Amino acid sequence: MGGEDRVLAAVDGVLGEAVEFCRELVRVPTVNPPGADYRACAELIGARLSRLGYEVVYVPAEGLPEHTAEHPRVNVLGALDFGRPGPTVHFNGHIDVVPPGEGWTRPPFGGVAEGGRIYGRGTADMKAGIAAMVYAVEALRRAGYPIPGRIEQSGTVDEESGGFAGVAYLCRKGLLRAGRTDYVVVTEPLDPDRVCIGHRGVYWFEVTARGRVAHGSMPHLGVNAIELMGLFIDRLRRELKPRLAGRKTALPVVPEAARRPTLNVNGIVGGQTQTDTLPTPCVADVCRAVFDRRFIPEETVAEVRREVEDILLEIKAEVKGFDYQWRDLMVVEPVVTDASSPLVRAFVQAVKQIYGYEGALVASPGTYDHKHVRRLGGIEHCIAYGPGRLELAHQPDEYVEIEDLRRAMGVLALGLINLWQGE
Repeated sequence: MGGEDRVLAAVDGVLGEAVEFCRELVRVPTVNPPGADYRACAELIGARLSRLGYEVVYVPAEGLPEHTAEHPRVNVLGALDFGRPGPTVHFNGHIDVVPPGEGWTRPPFGGVAEGGRIYGRGTADMKAGIAAMVYAVEALRRAGYPIPGRIEQSGTVDEESGGFAGVAYLCRKGLLRAGRTDYVVVTEPLDPDRVCIGHRGVYWFEVTARGRVAHGSMPHLGVNAIELMGLFIDRLRRELKPRLAGRKTALPVVPEAARRPTLNVNGIVGGQTQTDTLPTPCVADVCRAVFDRRFIPEETVAEVRREVEDILLEIKAEVKGFDYQWRDLMVVEPVVTDASSPLVRAFVQAVKQIYGYEGALVASPGTYDHKHVRRLGGIEHCIAYGPGRLELAHQPDEYVEIEDLRRAMGVLALGLINLWQGE
């Protein structure tokens, strides 16, 4: 049996353990918000890594406001040094999951294995990815492959809310940085036959329209802030959205529609506090809305902001009494790893070895922790690759196919071999 065959046989041999580990992870309801059970999940991962021979440390996000006694932000980092010359490869997966929502036909935190699938919130995004990265390396070890350099595995928090207490914290503490870490693989769900090389940018902003309160029976004495916000939203819809629809990036963002910039109204609240049975009999004097603008590498942050400001100023000039406040909530620029990166080439080749066809290069429509790896860690070579399928993330009855888990572990293992052989 050749070396590659031995490794893939070892992948098959550890599949059952990977499945059970994924199910255990899903049963820990690490819902964000608020950031529940992070410590328990970090300790579950840490115990597994320790059992497999890793040196394990826990990294609480001390000093950050989100790290509280009730909901501590605890990351886990395991390392194996093989004593041979070679690079440090860091695997990362986030442990937090979005709330389950409605519409489930199976328990969202049951980790049910049925019909060749594992069901539960976080299976695709991305606890199957954590199981895959741990057991892909374990398969190489059990196959007797002479692993060079150092392998690191991290389970981190808060990716769904920006990752500032997770991967960003590891980067700021020097645990994930250029000069210490050579390659990073984030096991996010972008489909197991595709290699993700980056993501679009994001600009979250809040606009507050301010009016003047008055009795609801005499609205002519007030200025309705909800109506003012309606003017702004309508102007975005009629003027900005058509402009965005006319732009398209060369970056291979999936799905195809996400190759264009997008704008979404994420939330809106206005007026006085409502009772259970009656509306407030007042003209709304304040209305706040949060907006989600995704932008492409061909756009700049300055241009994105200017388009918003121009519309606000236009309305202010046209409409008497239009008063507003505008503030940034989060700004993330697009990141892209060059297709010529040895890490990218190694995993494209590995996809072909497992699937029989070339692995497609894609980019994510939303951000993930690649942004921190590049901007804060200064690490050039980073990809996302994992067993989950993009369209299942955040859905009711979220699941991962066990066959996808098996194949993804094969890609991860062979991707490492290709990378080492190309060094």
